[in-house]
Amino acid sequence: MAGKVAKIGIFVALAMIFSYIEILIPFNFGIPGVKLGVANIVVVAGLYLLGAKETFVISLLRILLMGLMFGNGVSLLYSMAGGILSLLVMYIAKKTRCFSVLGVSVAGGTAHNIGQLAAVAFVLGSNAIAVYLPVLLAAGVVTGALIGLLSRQIINTLGGKPLL
Repeated sequence: MAGKVAKIGIFVALAMIFSYIEILIPFNFGIPGVKLGVANIVVVAGLYLLGAKETFVISLLRILLMGLMFGNGVSLLYSMAGGILSLLVMYIAKKTRCFSVLGVSVAGGTAHNIGQLAAVAFVLGSNAIAVYLPVLLAAGVVTGALIGLLSRQIINTLGGKPLL
């Protein structure tokens, strides 16, 4: 049990470090709100190396802690909506065994953007934000693919064996 908690703690810390680096060195894609999402490397790798429950805890803790330290209530809501939907979609995609690590990551990247747009529409009380959906879906595919490539390399380097 202590070993499992320690591994989860290491993954949370690593995800927070990646999130913080992204805050310090913003990747400007020319589209407001689009980020590479390097912390998702930890989430994707966690699904394959730790399991769904542990990865949910890691993702939830990272979103909460980063939101409390560097965000506000609204940004926390957007991150939570995107993060939870993304993880759910990645879990389902992985469980079907129809997708590679890359496919799982792309599914998560696009789902994250859909979740955030749904939260924005809810907060604004308007669906007008939906015009932004095609741009965010394209960004989700590109960033999801990059994160998937990196995640696959990490999973393969660690032997693809569950760590718990």
